[in-house]
Amino acid sequence: MLLHPWSHATSAGFTLRGWHTAPSGRPLLHFLHGNGFCSRTYEPLLRALAADFDLWLCDVQGHGDSDHGGRFLGWNRTAELVLEAFLAGFGRFGQVPRHACGHSFGGVLSCLMLASEPALFQRAVLLDPVLFGRAMIGMLGFAEFFGLQRFNTLARQSAMRRRHWPDRASAYACLHGRGVFRGWSDAALHAYVQHALKEAADGGVELKCPPAREVEIFNSCPRRLWSALAGVRTPTLLLNGQYSFPFIARSTARWCAMSPHVSARALPGGHCFMQERPEESAERVAAFLLQPG
Repeated sequence: MLLHPWSHATSAGFTLRGWHTAPSGRPLLHFLHGNGFCSRTYEPLLRALAADFDLWLCDVQGHGDSDHGGRFLGWNRTAELVLEAFLAGFGRFGQVPRHACGHSFGGVLSCLMLASEPALFQRAVLLDPVLFGRAMIGMLGFAEFFGLQRFNTLARQSAMRRRHWPDRASAYACLHGRGVFRGWSDAALHAYVQHALKEAADGGVELKCPPAREVEIFNSCPRRLWSALAGVRTPTLLLNGQYSFPFIARSTARWCAMSPHVSARALPGGHCFMQERPEESAERVAAFLLQPG
């Protein structure tokens, strides 16, 4: 899979970067990563999808090769900037079907894009998107207002995340089978170590996405999320991990009940099931996106 870099100077004053395959006339798949990752972390999944799709991969603010950009601008503004970059670049692929796919945080950003540009994508597959329920959104807003973010479990875990290792081999050995990386395929973990880490000033390697950026995202939530979800008209499939966070299953069921355009099914694995079983996940994504009509 040969990838070409792209960059876009955004209206927010910083540059987003990513990768794309060479235009081939196949359908174009826009892919967004989860919080703390970057697009090329998913290379085993993407390599399998590249058999059927051209790819447009975007690293969001403070992730991968994109600029840090100062304070996190929020989920909604981030979705706007990702959309801005795609609208500036997808013309090189010509008049081909366009589809959206995103994992976790990237799945929610994809939802916001689907709501704001209903004609842009023909179909979408969301991989365990962190769809916060109304109560969770209320609690996050309360915590942010009163400065209680330190009680947010995901944010607290991110703040304690190790960010530096002597070399990539040490990072791989340290992360293998632990925490969020438990159950990942060897190829997926190698992709993370290769693309989510960068050379450090002392000769070691460190995370491209600083833990503080992960914390900012986990301590915030999208505005008017459920209004946006109600407005999605694009045929959309949610693929969720059987052993993922319970709130995702509850929110998925609620959205499916609200909309005839949305369906869901569970796959073996946790929140990062597509990193555990990339080939099977790619088959499920492609089967839905390539349906006629």
